[in-house]
Amino acid sequence: MNKKLAVLLSFGLLLLLGGCNLPIVIDSKGTIGEQEVRLVRDALLLMLIVVVPVIIMTVVFAWKYRASNKRAHYAPNFHHSNVIEAAVWFIPIIIILVLATITWRTTHELDPYKPLEVSNANPPITIEAVALDWKWLFIYPEQNIATVNLVEFPVNTPVNFKITADAPMNAFQIPQLGGQIYAMAGMQTKLHLISESTGDYFGRAVNFSGAGFSGMQFTARVATQEEFDKWVASVKALPDTLNNDEYKKLVEPSENNPVKTYGNIVPHIFQNIIAKFMMPGMDNLDEDHSNMEMK
Repeated sequence: MNKKLAVLLSFGLLLLLGGCNLPIVIDSKGTIGEQEVRLVRDALLLMLIVVVPVIIMTVVFAWKYRASNKRAHYAPNFHHSNVIEAAVWFIPIIIILVLATITWRTTHELDPYKPLEVSNANPPITIEAVALDWKWLFIYPEQNIATVNLVEFPVNTPVNFKITADAPMNAFQIPQLGGQIYAMAGMQTKLHLISESTGDYFGRAVNFSGAGFSGMQFTARVATQEEFDKWVASVKALPDTLNNDEYKKLVEPSENNPVKTYGNIVPHIFQNIIAKFMMPGMDNLDEDHSNMEMK
């Protein structure tokens, strides 16, 4: 009866899992994400070299040396084996050395500050991201527009994200495109991503920052170049301007914010957001403090 119940439970579990999609981190849509998935896969396979034999030997030893097996050799005085000693040290050392080599190489190859070099890619686009309580502000300095909780960019186009915060420290991530980088007040971090497929991707904050953290999510929309140009034109036609007064309202803590777009922005707003933490008392974004070098 117990065996039948176990089989039924296992079959039911398989049916439930059959309707699941791949985790978004594994279902990568960009060059960086694919390399990160490959790193996780290679590390997992290397670690299984130790894990799988241990699991198998645990079952084999438990069966062979069970109390009812009178043919098993009993050696109570056994205390050392050079073969076993060499195996339990040599194999893990080799695995660690291989893992260290792979990790060192991919750490440099996937440096988030390193610009992407992708063949047949479009010219890169710069997007400035600001972590607020509890929403994401995206500024397009080249297009002179801004959005809240929505970031759109063309397919096969390297995206140079410049990231900061005007709130507690947070972290920026679009899981299917790969990479995660922290957002900190008074500082600028960078992240370079690219998507090779159009569609809407899930973006989120991944560093707990208070009550509204769970709703601090955004949509990363990847469109064709033509669709992106049309979208930019439609946003620029809107009357809303992201100036100092509007930003003061936006920076106030709020939860589960809807998408909002601004057809115009004050010059150098991103640099001024960073500068106000470097120059106490400066909170007017309409003033131009862009002569400060942000590193």
